[in-house]
Amino acid sequence: MTAKFEVYTDNAGEYRFRLKAPNGKIIAVGEGYSSKSACLNGIESIKKNAPNAPVEEVNRL
Repeated sequence: MTAKFEVYTDNAGEYRFRLKAPNGKIIAVGEGYSSKSACLNGIESIKKNAPNAPVEEVNRL
């Protein structure tokens, strides 16, 4: 099994996505989108723009 994106609507009626690891645990969640197509575009943006994104530690203010 591989990781997968799940698309769903929240209690406010917004579309959201979550990325689940192969073991079924949620490893990332997206913001609320007003349309399903915008939500799917958010997923595609992550796939395209962050396949090898570095990890950067920042100090919280």
